[in-house]
Amino acid sequence: MRSPVQSRSLKDAWPALAGLSAVFLFEMLDNSILNVALPTIGRELSASTTTLQWVTGAYSVVFGGLMLAFGALADRVGRRKIMLTGLVLLAVASLATAVVTVAWQLIAVRAVMGVAAAMTTPGSLALAFRLFDEDVLRVRATTLISTVGLVGLALGPTAGGLALSVAPWQALLLVNVPVAALAFFGIRSGIPADDPADLHRDPIDVAGAVLGTATIVLALFAPTLFVEEGAASALPWGVTAAALAVGTCFVLREKTARHPLLDLKLVARPLVSSGLAFKAAAGLATAGLGYLVTLHLQFGLGWSPAEAAIGMLPQVVVLIAGGALISPLITRIGLAKAAWLSAVAVVCGLAVYTAFGGLGYLWIAVALALVAVGMRVVGVVAGTNVMRGLPSNRTTIGAALVDTASEVTTGIGIALSGTILALVFPGALTAARNSADFLKATTYAGLALTLLSAALVGFGILRGRRPE
Repeated sequence: MRSPVQSRSLKDAWPALAGLSAVFLFEMLDNSILNVALPTIGRELSASTTTLQWVTGAYSVVFGGLMLAFGALADRVGRRKIMLTGLVLLAVASLATAVVTVAWQLIAVRAVMGVAAAMTTPGSLALAFRLFDEDVLRVRATTLISTVGLVGLALGPTAGGLALSVAPWQALLLVNVPVAALAFFGIRSGIPADDPADLHRDPIDVAGAVLGTATIVLALFAPTLFVEEGAASALPWGVTAAALAVGTCFVLREKTARHPLLDLKLVARPLVSSGLAFKAAAGLATAGLGYLVTLHLQFGLGWSPAEAAIGMLPQVVVLIAGGALISPLITRIGLAKAAWLSAVAVVCGLAVYTAFGGLGYLWIAVALALVAVGMRVVGVVAGTNVMRGLPSNRTTIGAALVDTASEVTTGIGIALSGTILALVFPGALTAARNSADFLKATTYAGLALTLLSAALVGFGILRGRRPE
């Protein structure tokens, strides 16, 4: 059996990197490109607003809920095998879009695509990590893969809108078929099969998998309910309480199980816990600030939707171009310092928006750029640190933890912002234009995001300074 470490340069590993980049492109492109088509889908399938929310929500909830379970499974039966199976499932589900005639069928297809994403996404970081034995090359590879995905995220809505002018909405999901094919052949030819000696042989903790999945699903569902039902409703609070109760049961199960799904002692390792905290802070800040700024530009400053889209360009440009900064930064100051400095930049961006966002767009642009550059670096470095802090036979569930932390805090960031806006500015948003109360509401929401992100970053810095 060949060693899993195959390459001494990115050029040597190009088939594998092309395949892994295609996987990340699918993850970033999928919901962003579909959002453009939601009005068209609603008309053609006679779907209500709630139904359309589930077209995107079914994918996100299934994807986030199953990542830990599939990460644990991949560490046992093979990361490459699970990823290739997920890519086949993605292609089949995408092809099924061509025969969709009613909304529930599309929701079912999206749920299956969420399963495929849960099978493929954690493995992309784990497989990229094992391609090289040097941290510098690992960071460069992860930077390349993430840049491809971020380009897709930035260009997806525009490309989708242009495609809809000449093609049916189904084409936006059928594009996943060639992407899955590229990923399949790149990974199959560029990455050797898992060495059985590197796999985790403990039996699957079924009870832990069920509790963990239920916890994440409830945690992802609760923020949606806060936005839809409002903080005055009992339903979102009930779902939040259920998430906490099931999450507590999950922790107790993992502490007492002979073969836990997630070894909490590994999560407590300094590199792992600090990396997860930084990643969570970045996800919270990016989603929350994006939500606030989109509303602020349109309702606070009176910009049109097209002008607001242009106003978000500082974030897009920095996310794409910022990849060139990562390797030089890490070479100069090291992985540990790069992780906490970039996480601090995220908090500073939120603080700038909170303190000065009401003074004009220039400060909003500065905030967007700071959060984007921090997220760009921490997204690569935090994931690498988590992988470095884990045994080689636990890397896929480690990658799943990274993605889960980002997915859950993304939902929390949007829900926290939306809930505070609803509490401070209870009127309809259409009445918010140039309103002092609306700007006050965005300031309070920004402050809450800043404090929560700062707490996560502070925890990450303290944990990262502890010896392994």
